[in-house]
Amino acid sequence: MLVNGLSVDVEDWFQVGAFEKTIAREDWDGLEHRVEANTDRVLALFDDAGVHATFFTLGWVAKRYPALIRRIAEAGHEVASHGWAHQRVFTMEPKAFRADLAGARAALEDASGTAVTGYRAPSFSIDKRTPWAHAELADAGYLYSSSIAPIRHDHYGWPEAPRSAFRPIPRADLIELPITIATIFGREITAGGGFFRLLPNGVTDRAVRTANAADSAAIFYFHPWEVDPGQPRVANAPLKSKLRHYARLGAMAGKLEKLVASHAWGRMDAIAAREAGRLQ
Repeated sequence: MLVNGLSVDVEDWFQVGAFEKTIAREDWDGLEHRVEANTDRVLALFDDAGVHATFFTLGWVAKRYPALIRRIAEAGHEVASHGWAHQRVFTMEPKAFRADLAGARAALEDASGTAVTGYRAPSFSIDKRTPWAHAELADAGYLYSSSIAPIRHDHYGWPEAPRSAFRPIPRADLIELPITIATIFGREITAGGGFFRLLPNGVTDRAVRTANAADSAAIFYFHPWEVDPGQPRVANAPLKSKLRHYARLGAMAGKLEKLVASHAWGRMDAIAAREAGRLQ
């Protein structure tokens, strides 16, 4: 049975792209932090299911909660980078991106005691505006990235990008693992996150089966705050952002339990190693 990539983007409820114009970064430390408890809930869910995953984690989180990062690694999961503070890659120049990568990796490796070889851009923000980003990741020694959503979306997307694993830099070791795309009523969406919360599990199940039928691993993602229906509400956020962020939070844990029981799942580094051998 083909093993699929199970991934968690570890960030707190106030660090998401939906609120980036509503909540100032300088206010983050003064807000209620729920990332540790929510991530522990995800760890318990995975332990019950007997699956391992990759936790793409912010350096900001690792600096404040190093014991959490150590627990992730000790449970057999992969600790990978989600950048320092959820800044979209296309808002940075190469030098700033390089510093962001270095700071996050140092915090994650110090906390986990493991090497960090995987990266996911915040909000899938590697796209045609960042032709230099993959070269920076390769130069920094990353073995894989999972930073592209090959669709059109108002917050992200690179529809022209390949939909299965590829080498973005010729003759470099770096593998890109795009997020899997699902289809509903002719519309293409990402397999994970808010779409997964909102739609029947069958939509994602079908996307996983379709990828596997093509001998490709499906790549699924979600966030710890999505299993937290009791999180604070941001009253002054745009209505569209609130609808996206808060819809069906109470259903998420149950939906995840069904999904992880329905397919074979594993760490992203193992998926990347398989694809590296296939793409030689």
